[in-house]
Amino acid sequence: CPENSPRKMAAVETGSCFQLSSETLKVAMKLFANNRKRLCQKLKDNKTLQPNSVIVLEGGRQTARYCTDTDIVFRQESFFHWAFGVTEADCYSAIDVDSGKSFLFISRLPEEYATWMGKIKPPEYFKGKYELDEVHYTDEIASCLNKINPSVLLTLRGKNTDSGSITKEASFDGIEKFKVNNSLLYPEIVECRVIKTPEEIDIIRYTNEVSSFAHKEVMKAVRPGMKEFEMESLFQHVCYSKGGCRHVAYTCIGASGTNCATLHYGHAGAPNDRTMNDGDLCLFDMGGEYYCYASDITCTFPVNGKFSEDQKVIYNAVLKANRAVFAAAKPGVCWVDMHKLAERVQLEELVKFGLVQGDVDAMMKVNLGAVFMPHGLGHFMGCDVHDVGGYPEGVDRINQPGLRSLRTARVLKEGMVLTIEPGIYFIDHLIDKALADPTQACFIRNEVLQRFRGFGGVRIEDNVVITVNGAELLTQVPRTVEEIENCMKGDKTAK
Repeated sequence: CPENSPRKMAAVETGSCFQLSSETLKVAMKLFANNRKRLCQKLKDNKTLQPNSVIVLEGGRQTARYCTDTDIVFRQESFFHWAFGVTEADCYSAIDVDSGKSFLFISRLPEEYATWMGKIKPPEYFKGKYELDEVHYTDEIASCLNKINPSVLLTLRGKNTDSGSITKEASFDGIEKFKVNNSLLYPEIVECRVIKTPEEIDIIRYTNEVSSFAHKEVMKAVRPGMKEFEMESLFQHVCYSKGGCRHVAYTCIGASGTNCATLHYGHAGAPNDRTMNDGDLCLFDMGGEYYCYASDITCTFPVNGKFSEDQKVIYNAVLKANRAVFAAAKPGVCWVDMHKLAERVQLEELVKFGLVQGDVDAMMKVNLGAVFMPHGLGHFMGCDVHDVGGYPEGVDRINQPGLRSLRTARVLKEGMVLTIEPGIYFIDHLIDKALADPTQACFIRNEVLQRFRGFGGVRIEDNVVITVNGAELLTQVPRTVEEIENCMKGDKTAK
C-alpha cells in the first residue's frame, strides 16, 4: 500500500471473492454461505419450524430520481446482502432450510440492455460469482419453488426498532399458490445479524481503518476560513480512493461552532455549509461503508489546531466517559448501565470544573445528565449503521430522558459490534428548560454556564466489538488533546 494509506488486509482465498482493487479488502463468498448456514440452524432450533420450509427474500430495487430516468446509485437491501452478498439490483433469493441449498433469481434482461449497460451475463456467471447452488430468472420463481414443493415459504416481515418502518416482504407472481409464514423469519435473522462472525468483524475492522485514515486526513487539512463541506468532500474522497468505499454509511455530519450542538446536522436544511472560524471546535461524524458494512466515527477538534482551556475541559470530560465505558464493556454487562456510567463520569467532571455543583447521585435522579447528553450512548452497527436487533421481544425501551434515546437496552454478548459515543452539548432550549426546572436548576452554576452559550458540543465516537472478556477498539484516530494537536501539525508520529 502507499505510505499512510489503509493497511491492505486481503486474505489468500481460493474461492470467489469481492474486491475492488488489489489495495482493498478481499471478502470471500464463504462469509455469506456461513451466514445462511447459521440462519438455517437457528430456524431449526425453533420448535415451530415446519419441515421442508423455504426462505424467500426480495432484494433491493433499482430506483430513479422521482419521475426522471436518472438512476440513484444502487445499494443492496441489508438483509439480502447479509445472506447472499449480491451487489446487483432486482433479485430474489431462496434457501431450503432443511438442506441449506441456495437459489438466486435474477432479472431476465432485454437485448438492448447490452447496448446501454454492458454484456448480459448468464445465470451460470452468477452461480460462480456468488458460489450458489442454483441461479434462475425471476419469472421462474414459482416454477422452481413448485419443484421443491415446500410446506411453507418463510418471508421477511418485521418492524425496525430504530426507524419504525416495516421490512419489504417478498412477493412474486404465483406466491398465492403457496402457504406463507411472515412472522417466524424476522426475529431469527435479526438475532443472527446481531452477533457478528469473525469474517464480518474483519470487514468492519477494515471500514474503521479506512475511515480512521480519512478522519486523520481531515484533521490535517482543516483551516479557519474553509467550509464544512470541504472536509466532508475530502473524507468521502479518501474513503473511496484509498479504501474502495463508494458509499458512506450515513449522511456526513460536518459541524463547526454552534452547529456542533445539532446532533444530526448535515441534512438538506443544514448541508454542512458554514464557514469554520478561528476558535471554533469542529465535530465530524462520518463513516465509510465497504461492501454494505458500516463504520461510524466522530472526531471533535479545534479548527485552528489548538484547544482553548474551556474546550480542553469539556473534551477531556467526554474522553474520560468514552474510556470508562470501553474499560467496562464486556459480556453480561447491560448497555443501560453503560449509558448511566457515561452520564455519571461526565457530571463528575463538570462538578470538578465548576459548571455544576452538588451531589452527583442527586443529579442522576433528576436526569441532569440528559440535559448535556440527550442522545443514547451508542448503538449496534453492521450492515446498517444503526443495525437491527436493539429491542427484541422482552427488551423494553426505558421512558426517561436520555435513556429513551438508547437504540438498544440489551445485555452485551460476545460478537456484538457497537458504537461508544458519549457527548456534552450546550443546546439552548434544553438549558433553558433545565434552568426553569427547580429540581435541575439547583445544580447548575448559571454564571459559568452562560459562557458556554454558543460553544456547540463535543462527541467522541468509537466502534468496538465485544470479545470473550472485554472489548476490542476498532477505531484508530488521535484521541487525547496532545495526539490531536500533534496530528493537526502534521506530525508523522501522531497516532
